[in-house]
Amino acid sequence: MRIHDVPKLGVIAGEASGDLLGAHFIAALQQSRPDLQAAGIAGPRMIKAGVKAIYPSEKLAVNGYVEVLRHLPELLWIRSRITRYFLNERPRVFVGIDAPDFNFTLEAKLKQAGIPTVHFVSPSIWAWRPERIHRIKQAVSHMLVIFPFEEEIYRGAGIPVSYVGHPLADVIPLEPDTAGARAALGLQTGPVVALLPGSRLSEVTRHARLMLEAAVRILRHHPDAQFVLPAASEAASRLIRQAGQGLDVPLHILAGQSHAALAACDVALVASGTATLEAALFKKPMVITYRVPALTAHLMRKKALLPWIGLPNILAHDFVVPERVQEDATPENLANDALAWLDDAPRRRAVVETFRGIHLSLRQDASARIAEAVAPYLAGGT
Repeated sequence: MRIHDVPKLGVIAGEASGDLLGAHFIAALQQSRPDLQAAGIAGPRMIKAGVKAIYPSEKLAVNGYVEVLRHLPELLWIRSRITRYFLNERPRVFVGIDAPDFNFTLEAKLKQAGIPTVHFVSPSIWAWRPERIHRIKQAVSHMLVIFPFEEEIYRGAGIPVSYVGHPLADVIPLEPDTAGARAALGLQTGPVVALLPGSRLSEVTRHARLMLEAAVRILRHHPDAQFVLPAASEAASRLIRQAGQGLDVPLHILAGQSHAALAACDVALVASGTATLEAALFKKPMVITYRVPALTAHLMRKKALLPWIGLPNILAHDFVVPERVQEDATPENLANDALAWLDDAPRRRAVVETFRGIHLSLRQDASARIAEAVAPYLAGGT
C-alpha cells in the first residue's frame, strides 16, 4: 500500500485522562483500520498505541484561570505550531480529545480549511458556561459524547452528535477483583483507603498533603488501615513524598496503577475529575474533594449551573457521595466522611448498587461506536 493510501488522523489529547481515553480511541479505530497513521499531541498510552507525538500531552495539563494565564505564552506557541503542522499535513480527519480550551480554537481553523473535525468528550456545558455551545458549533463537525443526556443538547443545537458511551465502562469489570488487587499490591488485612490527588502536578501540590493529613486522622480510628496512592509521574511521586514528610502514614506510592488502587480499596479520597467516575465504575464509596486558587473558585462558582461537581453525583442527580471543596476541604472533614463510609456497611451497599446502575448505562461498546462514527471521515466522506 502506498503511503498516500494510508488513512491519516490528526489527534490531540491533554493530560492523563485524555491520554487514557485517546488510547482506547486509537485502539478502536485500529480494529477496522490497522494501517492507521496518527500524529499530534499524545501521552505515553497513546504513543504506545502508535500515535506519533509532536508534543507530549503533559504540556496541556493546566487547569483554572490563574494557572492557564501563567502558562499562556507556551500554550499559544504550541497551538500555533501544531495548527500549522496539521494545515500542512492535511489529515483526513482531526480528532480533539478533551482539552476543549486548547482544541476548539484549533478545530475551528481546521474546519474552516476544509478538514473535518471530530471532538471526543463534550466539555461540561451542562454544568457551567453553557454559552460555549456556539463556539463548539463553529469548531466541530461531529461531537462524540460519553454521557446519554448530552446527546439531546447537541442535537438541539444542530451539531452532528453520536452517543458512544464511556470506554472505561467497557474495560472496567462490573465486579472488581478486590482480593486479587490487594494480593497483587502486597497489602495486608485491614481497611484500604485509596488517595487520588489528581494527575496534574498542581493538583498533587494542592491535595496530597490534605489527603495525607486526613489519613493520619483515619488511623486514629482504624490503626490497621493502609493507604495506596497512584502517582501519575515521577515528578508527582516526588511531590507526594515531600507532602508526607513528618507524617507517619503506612503509604504505598504506586507508579500509576490507579485502577489497581481503586480495585483494592474500601473507600477512596478523590480529586474531582475523571477519577471520580473511575471510582464509581469500581463500585467504591468515595469522598470527592477539590481546591483551586481563590480567584479561580470565585469565577467558576459564578458560572456554575449544577449543585454538584463530581461525576457520580451529576449522573445520579443527587449527593450520593460527599463533596468537600475549597474551604470545606479540610483533613477533618475528609477523614470524618471516609470513616462514615468505613463504619456503615448498609450505606456502602446502597451506593454500590447506584454505581452499578451508572456502569450499566455507560457500557455501550464504545470502541465499536467510535469506529462507526469516525470511519466515514477516514474514508474521505462526511
